[in-house]
Amino acid sequence: MAKILSQDEIDALLTTVTAGDEEPRGAEYREENLRSVVAYDFKHPNRVSKDQIRTLENLHDNFAGHFGSMLSAVLRTIVDVDLVSVDQITYSEFIMSLVSPSCTYTFSAEPLDAVCLVDFNPTLSFAVIDRMFGGHGKTLETERELTGIERSVLSRLVQRLYGELTKSWEHLVQINIDQKSFETNPQFIQIVPPGETVVVISFQARLFQSTGLLTICYPYVSLEPIVGKLSAQNWIDATKKKAQDSDRQTNIHNVKQVPTFVSAELLQTKLKMQDFMNLKVGDVVPSEKKISESIDICVNRKKKMIASPGVSGKKRAFQVIEIHDNVSEEMEND
Repeated sequence: MAKILSQDEIDALLTTVTAGDEEPRGAEYREENLRSVVAYDFKHPNRVSKDQIRTLENLHDNFAGHFGSMLSAVLRTIVDVDLVSVDQITYSEFIMSLVSPSCTYTFSAEPLDAVCLVDFNPTLSFAVIDRMFGGHGKTLETERELTGIERSVLSRLVQRLYGELTKSWEHLVQINIDQKSFETNPQFIQIVPPGETVVVISFQARLFQSTGLLTICYPYVSLEPIVGKLSAQNWIDATKKKAQDSDRQTNIHNVKQVPTFVSAELLQTKLKMQDFMNLKVGDVVPSEKKISESIDICVNRKKKMIASPGVSGKKRAFQVIEIHDNVSEEMEND
């Protein structure tokens, strides 16, 4: 006889079946839940496209390499400068991210319309100053403003930074950088309204055991005049054009007239040192070489031609008989 299930047993079976049906669905959505979710603020949409951001990354990655080489030469030690990120945030968020006191410079860069900003993290500033004054670039645990001498030393370094930044931008547009001001409190710097979008490029500089951040801020309004040039295709075309211009200058230099030293070696003879020391004006040095024999013509002290000596008008001259084969001679010597 079949067993009759109680109401509790029926409820238990229904619960088990329901749980079994939901398990596969949970597995399907588990992968979706693992996907990274990026918050998007509709009040502050991204005004610079991904393609334009990628162009800015390439541009400032070149700047990082050149600036690191320049720092290594100035500080007489190895300095690594790496591009960390290229972000677009509001100006108020950027100012809040800076520490105080800071080393912040504002500059204009025509044809960019707005004033831009470059900030040295205090860790990086004091490490560079310590090295330039003969130290080992150690990190100074202090929160103070730069002295007048320290500001003067760092300002010279910033001027060279502007030069490297100008060279990096010349692939797309020729900019003219002019420094505006120096501030130690970021809250006093108002180059654009707080809600305005800015593009922030962050670099990490490593000097001995010290690591500091260097930040460059471009307001979006400053990039508007050239935003059409911030594309991967324009970057590639500009790079190719620069390479072609460089090759053209090299070719022009190669086909230009090159000043050289040409000499005709009339004879060679052996002479004792004592006889050489006793030579006087009017003495005759005998040689076994006949006047009818050919002579060697040297260009920059290397034998290039074989010629016959003679006279052209009232000037001494030589007539080229054959071209000397330098390659064959070098192979025989080897």
